[in-house]
Amino acid sequence: MIVKFLGTGTSTGIPEIGCRCKVCTSKNKKDRRLRASVLINIDGKKILIDCGPDFREQIMNEEFSQIHAVLLTHEHYDHVGGIDDLRPFCKFADVDIYANTITLDALKNRMPYSFSEHRYPGVPVFNLHEVEYNRVFYVSDIKIQPIGLMHFRLPILGYRINDFAYLTDVKTIPENEYKKLQGLDTLVINALRIEEHMSHLNLKEALEVIRVLAPKKTFLIHMSHHLGLHDEVQSILPNNVFLSYDGLQIEA
Repeated sequence: MIVKFLGTGTSTGIPEIGCRCKVCTSKNKKDRRLRASVLINIDGKKILIDCGPDFREQIMNEEFSQIHAVLLTHEHYDHVGGIDDLRPFCKFADVDIYANTITLDALKNRMPYSFSEHRYPGVPVFNLHEVEYNRVFYVSDIKIQPIGLMHFRLPILGYRINDFAYLTDVKTIPENEYKKLQGLDTLVINALRIEEHMSHLNLKEALEVIRVLAPKKTFLIHMSHHLGLHDEVQSILPNNVFLSYDGLQIEA
């Protein structure tokens, strides 16, 4: 199972438009972050988690082949803004999208041309699959365990595949969901910044979740420029916790 981080930034990306802080002006490529997304290759199948507005740029240098599933965490634009750019992949087959009801309804409202009874030629064609947080589902023979999470007051989804879990935009994890996250080899979780935030874990909160779950290794994602420079933050993290960066590829 190979996981490639296509983007590791928060909704504004880094550099943030108009900002001249030390992170946004850094020459270190690891400090430049597109909107958060990962591409998973497992058993010959490609699974994309989230498809934000930077998707076209992120996917251009990847092999052009079928994407077997798109797993969406929630409806916010920085996680779904690139859905229309999936249309070239419809040459292989209609694209299967998995999400909760809130997100599926939002897609239908934002992209009515893809779901109308009489679609004009060339629009992307999707198969929508409703995900319930307490019911596993399969992409081919790959078992996927949804994780119910809260992004402030918005119910969102994380996903576990084998001993890998991807959680982004989390503020709280309901107590009964922790059992789904036991025995992880690899955890990916958001850490927006140093200061507290209404709807995202900050670094201190993310490290506490990591302490409780005790995965073998963790990669932080969905970071803003307020978290700090990549190299400086990495130097203060526990030995098994790493800042992800755009283009990072790991085995999980």
